Amino acid sequence: MIDAISLGLLALVLACALATAVLRDVLAAIIAFAAYSLGVAMIWVLLQAPDVGLTEAAVGAGVTTILFLVTIAKTVRPPGEAIFESVDPKGLVVAVLIVGVLASTLGALPPVGAADAPVAQSDVTDYYLDNAYEETEVKNAVTAVLAAYRGFDTMGEAVVVFAAGVGLLVVLGREVFA
Repeated sequence: MIDAISLGLLALVLACALATAVLRDVLAAIIAFAAYSLGVAMIWVLLQAPDVGLTEAAVGAGVTTILFLVTIAKTVRPPGEAIFESVDPKGLVVAVLIVGVLASTLGALPPVGAADAPVAQSDVTDYYLDNAYEETEVKNAVTAVLAAYRGFDTMGEAVVVFAAGVGLLVVLGREVFA
């Protein structure tokens, strides 16, 4: 069963995605996109994937938003433009159909944290829980999996966040010293 926080986050993400698509004002669209990305990051945390949520928040809501803002600071806004884009009915029908097809698959997913979920009954999960401390000497099984068993994947995520931060500093450094 979905709780009120999950429904609220889902409503926020959907509203921000819709606003990003239909807003003509670039600054407003960037703000809506940043809120969308932050909402998705919070959903990842609710789904018990804080590493993915942190990456989404850093790259999606943080770095991307700053780069977009720097970009529009360098552009000129034409006067007298409409705030909202008119929506093509054909595109709207296609978008609704895609969302409907994707939403129809949600019933097949097990509830988050369900004991009968395939991952909870997996031999791999049992192996990690039984052997994580002895093999890695880390007391937290999640940390052991992220740092030892999935070390290359976690390192890749860290490299993405680091590269995004360095790229942002390079762009901002050019803007400050230009």
